[in-house]
Amino acid sequence: MAEDNDGGQAGIVNGGDMDHAKIDAPYEYPFEMASEDEIRFRDAGAVEGRPAGVPSSYDEGGSTRWTPEAISEVHALAQLGRYQVRGYNTFNKQLPTFDDLTFVPATMTRLPLEGYREKCETKTVLGVGKGLVEKPIELDIPIYIASMSFGALSASAKASLGHGASKVGTMTCTGEGGMLEEERAASQRLLYQMSPARYGVDLDHLRRADALELVVGQGAKPGTGGLLLGMKVSPRVSKMRTLPEGVDQRSTIRHPDFLGADDLAVKIEELRIATNYQVPIFIKMGATRPRFDVAVAAKAGADVVVVDGAEGGTGASPELLLNHTGIPTMSAIRAAREALDECGMTGKVQLVAAGGIRSGVDAAKCLALGADAVMIGNASMIAMGCNSPRYLEDYAALGTSPGACHHCHTGRCPVGIATQDPELEKRMDPTAGAERVARYLTAMTMEITALAKACGKSSVHNLEVEDLRALSLQASAFTGVKMAGIDRAYDW
Repeated sequence: MAEDNDGGQAGIVNGGDMDHAKIDAPYEYPFEMASEDEIRFRDAGAVEGRPAGVPSSYDEGGSTRWTPEAISEVHALAQLGRYQVRGYNTFNKQLPTFDDLTFVPATMTRLPLEGYREKCETKTVLGVGKGLVEKPIELDIPIYIASMSFGALSASAKASLGHGASKVGTMTCTGEGGMLEEERAASQRLLYQMSPARYGVDLDHLRRADALELVVGQGAKPGTGGLLLGMKVSPRVSKMRTLPEGVDQRSTIRHPDFLGADDLAVKIEELRIATNYQVPIFIKMGATRPRFDVAVAAKAGADVVVVDGAEGGTGASPELLLNHTGIPTMSAIRAAREALDECGMTGKVQLVAAGGIRSGVDAAKCLALGADAVMIGNASMIAMGCNSPRYLEDYAALGTSPGACHHCHTGRCPVGIATQDPELEKRMDPTAGAERVARYLTAMTMEITALAKACGKSSVHNLEVEDLRALSLQASAFTGVKMAGIDRAYDW
């Protein structure tokens, strides 16, 4: 029963008519409540008739949690009943990028090199430090092509990468799933990858390779194994991997024959014996705890450690792993380099950085942060023609457009790179693709040497952290690089 106004209870409304009613309260409200007739909704969801200065929960962009992207994600999960799978790399916008670092070239305190008269060395040797390997990998440039398997990519794309890398004196990698004969024939230097699932592993292939890589993880999806959806498991892929045709392949993540550092050391020694101590042993890992993981790999006997940051690409992965696992490449490099320094392995074990490297500028920053070489994956695919503006109707059928396609997992690549469909693969010109890859690698190397010369370095491997400055607090905190202007690192 409503009390009299004079008795005054907060929240009691005068009379029974809500139109133009005032709230009965022990203090005055600065406005009258609008009647229902006065409240109208615009198409955008804002409320008309609301007094000036009073915010509306309907205003567009009002929620910082339930953004259009978050709502779309919930709709997708509710429709699918499982997590989403896609290719390419992370869409996490919180990660710092290499653009948050800048070079500080030589001026008065240092002398730059003359651009056209003085040479800057780019030769890179991997697997030479311990003196255990008869044939270390000698590259003309500090860049090589990442591990992307036949299955994830078409045979034409794999051959193109091999030819393109060979043109500029560098290396490519098989990826998991075995050695493709076309790629072996095209590649002067070929890194042979062994995944935990051992798909396609063959002793003859090991002995024909120029280096071996044991995979314990990758940057795009650390903590889980490879994924190749059934539409890409063609008869040839099925035979190479001894898998049923058309069935999804989900690789294991743990190697069956080693569980820790001691077992890893035994496994590395087995591989050395199998290859007669001829080739270096790489260990590739996703960047999660690089300070400790790199130390374990180095002490177990690896010749080269590959650290793949969270920006790394993949042919297929649960989207949640792409966006919400791993640490940025730039911070992983610093932690890995410090780990090698601390355990006395600098110069004995080489460090390769990967994950989100787009250009020679990014590569040069990796070298300055402490890497001995870099590995590129998505960038080499784009150089071949990935996301190029052709076959627009096929992009539209995938619900995307050139420059925004990340549908590698579907096997319906419009340009014939990430597919096993024979008709789509015909769109991939291996000769043209190889030439584009070679030109891209050449241009990247020119960018690296231009920056190194500007910093007064006669070798790209002389680039150092002192040549960099951070343009954001985040980048400085992640890497320990000094902030631009104040010349000191961000101090927690």
